[in-house]
Amino acid sequence: MAGKSAVKILVVEDNPAVLELLRKGLKDCGEVVTATDGADALLKAIEEKPDLIVSDFQMPGLNGRQFYEKLRARDDLKKTPFIFLASKGDIEEKLRQFVTDGVEDYIAKPFFVRELAARTKKVSDRLHLEKLQTTARRPGVIEGRLEEMNVIDLFQSLEMGQKSCSLTLMHGKEKCQIFTENGQVYDAVLGNVVGDEAVYKAVDWHEGTFEIDFSGKSAQRRTTRSTQGLLMEALRLLDESHRDQVEG
Repeated sequence: MAGKSAVKILVVEDNPAVLELLRKGLKDCGEVVTATDGADALLKAIEEKPDLIVSDFQMPGLNGRQFYEKLRARDDLKKTPFIFLASKGDIEEKLRQFVTDGVEDYIAKPFFVRELAARTKKVSDRLHLEKLQTTARRPGVIEGRLEEMNVIDLFQSLEMGQKSCSLTLMHGKEKCQIFTENGQVYDAVLGNVVGDEAVYKAVDWHEGTFEIDFSGKSAQRRTTRSTQGLLMEALRLLDESHRDQVEG
């Protein structure tokens, strides 16, 4: 994810080897800035103004909760969302009951970096759309490129945010219009193809542009699955198609 609208992520971890793994694992989620402990993270947060913080909980000196509370006391950083990395015991006993405001997720240790990256990307994609909205040329309309956010990322962000809108995708000369209500797709059209099949064709587009219009509506309801159901079936069809190409 690049460009002026890239999401800046502050990653905080006191183990240098783990910190490097996290930096590499989250590079596709946004612009990654790192800090080696809570005190370093506090200075980096004040200087860098991150859009999202991924922080370890157990750290020497200033721990994750103390770091979180210090940021919540600052007007310029009190709304910065957090993802905490902690043991299951710490999550249940020291975090979930006391640290909730602005916390997007708790990741229990041990974890796979790819799992953290997937969950972080869902949050960063939503934040990316919010940043695009603040710089939009037209009120209520977000524009961007599929190279920055692909169709799957867009679907998941709209579903997470429970958005009602029209999503227009352009891929070369092809155009697909998709309509959502509270994050659920209810209509889609791509040329002469409508409903679920239109979604399945568009999911494979990785180049082009997108436009989200929060006033856009459709009078028809031609899709038959939930947003997640459409994505799962689209991915299954893509996997089947790619497998056939290899075997052929």
